Amino acid sequence: MPSIDLSKTSLRDLNLALHRLAKDTNETLWTISNPGGEHSIAAGVDAPVTINIDGNVGYYCGGMNKEAKIIIDGSAGQGVGENMMSGLIHVKGDASQSAGATGRGGLLIVDGNASARCGISMKGIDIVVKGDIGHLSAFMGQNGRLVVFGEAGEALGDSIYESRIYVRGPVASLGADCVEKDMSDEHRAELIELLKTSGEAHKVDVAEFRRYGSARKLYNFNIDNAGAY
Repeated sequence: MPSIDLSKTSLRDLNLALHRLAKDTNETLWTISNPGGEHSIAAGVDAPVTINIDGNVGYYCGGMNKEAKIIIDGSAGQGVGENMMSGLIHVKGDASQSAGATGRGGLLIVDGNASARCGISMKGIDIVVKGDIGHLSAFMGQNGRLVVFGEAGEALGDSIYESRIYVRGPVASLGADCVEKDMSDEHRAELIELLKTSGEAHKVDVAEFRRYGSARKLYNFNIDNAGAY
């Protein structure tokens, strides 16, 4: 079980060691202490390992993650899980803006609040935020699901494509082409599965959530609006 102290080991050396891991590595459990808010900790990991980070991290922690399980025992700066492909990132504190941005797969869990643009341009990632989210979250969301236990800020789902958004609390406002939609049995079952994966299925009632998605009015160019360009 490798244990890395970032007050003694450089971030470059840590990430280099993680990038060199083979798919069949037996070094499957890593512990990182004294992260000190460093940026890009455990970015670009491409192996089925578990990485426990004891403390707060800076920008882009777990960016481009593939297969790894990254647990942050603290809060995370901008872009945690940015462009992640698969695996799990669990932030036990709060997340700054653009959490899970452009993510293509995997699951991002934030136990606290997430700031502005959570899930911006998401492309298949699942994001579960147990607190509130800021403005312009799921902006241009193309695929994937965003679940919010608390409140959502202004312009939720602005210019959204096919991402699905589930919010339990009040929404300040909806963005362009984002509308509230019916909750069918399919959507309730989908939400239950997401709650199970985040360990909250027994604590939260799916009936308290509302679903939001695309009105699909921005998909095609409208010649009547040509003069606006």
